Amino acid sequence: MERKKITVAVTGLNNTDNPGPGIPVIRALLDSDFYEVRIIGFAYENLEPGIYMENLVSKVYSVPYPSMGSDELIKRIEYINSKEKIDVLIPNFDAELYTFMKSAPILKKMGIHTFLPTLKQFEERHKANLPEYGEKYGIKIPKSVSITTQAEIYTIDRDFSYPVLVKGKFYDAYVCYNSEQVVTHFNKLSSKWGVPVIIQEFIQGTEVNVVALGDGKGTTIGAVPMRKQFITDKGKAWAGITLSDKKMIEITEKLIAKTKWAGGMEMEMIKTTDNEYYVIEINPRIPAWVYLAVGAGQNLPEALVKLALGDEVKPYTSYEVGKMFIRYSYDLITDINKFQMLSVNGEL
Repeated sequence: MERKKITVAVTGLNNTDNPGPGIPVIRALLDSDFYEVRIIGFAYENLEPGIYMENLVSKVYSVPYPSMGSDELIKRIEYINSKEKIDVLIPNFDAELYTFMKSAPILKKMGIHTFLPTLKQFEERHKANLPEYGEKYGIKIPKSVSITTQAEIYTIDRDFSYPVLVKGKFYDAYVCYNSEQVVTHFNKLSSKWGVPVIIQEFIQGTEVNVVALGDGKGTTIGAVPMRKQFITDKGKAWAGITLSDKKMIEITEKLIAKTKWAGGMEMEMIKTTDNEYYVIEINPRIPAWVYLAVGAGQNLPEALVKLALGDEVKPYTSYEVGKMFIRYSYDLITDINKFQMLSVNGEL
């Protein structure tokens, strides 16, 4: 079968010790049997490693941070699209999703398709809203509270016992054993991501995750659970293994059915020794370990592109258990001229 030629723009090229999902998404798309994909990278910083991976990315453009204003970002994308004729755009950072969701109709007029959660779906699963979210959709959530000032830290021991988790608005989480540690990490997280900062009950157990894709109508196109085998000091999975866990799949499918979730998602859970499952976070996009799902038989990025373009997509019914991923460091050698070209011209 002749593959359909398309051009896909991808963000999240920061393949570092805190990796973005961009590179594994690109690898998944290049593995597609259905599409022949040309990749356009969108870079926010000039040292994102994915920029210089020429075997993966055909061309790279620097783009302004969404925080600089959606008008600037859309104007830049309009220019890029005039040269590249982008079919699908896959944003991979939580912090940029709001802008792209709001701009989806404008992008569509340019001929750029996206497949993202609705604003309601995005907003209601925020870390600060998780307790209400769990009550609404029938999932167990650890007790949590949002704080915006240091003074509130000294009142949390009324409702929480140490240790507690201190979580940033978008990213990062730290286990804290006393109020002094909470103050330190509150300052770090609020300066980096803004307020609120979330204080969450620490649930003892095994951390397990699910990557999933919803079709926006209540059907789960695919879902693969995994257990982290090695975790970095930033809390990122450096190794993981696919699990046979019907309960995790059941929780995922029920949530997607009830919310009619559109797009990729990652559910982070704690499985206790009593086999209880607590959802500690719902990330509204494809996670950085998605290539494990591809290796296990579910090419979820390819399926997402099919949903975006209106091509037929059938739900996956199985995956391979016991598949592992292990990340590694790699010295990528490039030329200073390429760095200078991107810095000066904004494209490479």
